[in-house]
Amino acid sequence: MAAATLRDVAKRANVSIRTVSNVVNGYAPVSDELRARVQAALDELDYRPNLIARNLKQGRTGMIALVVPELDVPYFAELAREVITAARAHGYVVMIDQTDGDGDRERELLGRDSRATMFDGLLLSPLTVSAEELRARGNRIPIVLLGEHIFNGSFHHVAMDNVAAARDGTAHLLGLGRRRVAAIGDQPYATGETAQLRTAGYRQALARAGLEVDERLIVSTPHFHRRLGAEAMESLLALPEPPDAVFCYNDLLALGAMRALTRAGRRIPDDVAVAGIDDIEEGQYSTPSLTTVAPDKGEIARRAVNALLEAINGTAAAPAEIVVPHRLIVRESTAGEDAPAW
Repeated sequence: MAAATLRDVAKRANVSIRTVSNVVNGYAPVSDELRARVQAALDELDYRPNLIARNLKQGRTGMIALVVPELDVPYFAELAREVITAARAHGYVVMIDQTDGDGDRERELLGRDSRATMFDGLLLSPLTVSAEELRARGNRIPIVLLGEHIFNGSFHHVAMDNVAAARDGTAHLLGLGRRRVAAIGDQPYATGETAQLRTAGYRQALARAGLEVDERLIVSTPHFHRRLGAEAMESLLALPEPPDAVFCYNDLLALGAMRALTRAGRRIPDDVAVAGIDDIEEGQYSTPSLTTVAPDKGEIARRAVNALLEAINGTAAAPAEIVVPHRLIVRESTAGEDAPAW
């Protein structure tokens, strides 16, 4: 059976096609009696609007793009799921791509002939492009930024407060009575802004506790991957005075660190307590389960999608830094058997 058209619905409800269109699209006020009659006809005929045709008529595609550095990092995969859910609620489809953190790939997305012009808007988590490059981009599609690359209010930017998140995670470890708290994940170079913010939070927590920073306890990693967390933990265990706790700049680093501790025969958290950031699902089911600082990924997605759709519709306010909340989730890697079951 062919799909019902506006003409079919109008004939069934005995109204004009314009009246049906007004009910379906909300373009003009319609009396309650007419709305009820049209809606009954829509339901009887199982009418489905042709979203593609509608979007093309409005000069839109009905699609937005989400571009992240690494899709195989669980945080970005979980964030992508939240973005898809948020966009679907507004009738939008999300296409996903990754840049591998490559600057040339990020700049390619900003070009006049980029495939990004296929979309109504772009959610981008960049590592290298500058605010100047974004302002000078060849295509003018609306853009909202994610992540911790700093843009000084030039664009809508949605992120959590990384300094506060790292400070809270480190303070939790200090609150357990640990005094040699290490940090894994610093990145002291241009594209390492997320790591640098988390190092700042780590240092603040130590300062508030009246402790001096032992620079040997801060270990850099080029990426936030499990293997690098394990290698960093091994180097910390080789110190004359190893740490009694470690704060990792994401959960993957923490999971790698816990693997290295287990292989070395160290008890978690008795000998070394471990905490991370991101609240990926894997950490909830690791052994021991992982204490983490959890960004509200659902809120990040909703705020970013809403800001992008406002820009697409021409109703966006001035660019703003949108800070979403985070919370500490205490599990077995710091609380041991006293941790909640889930």
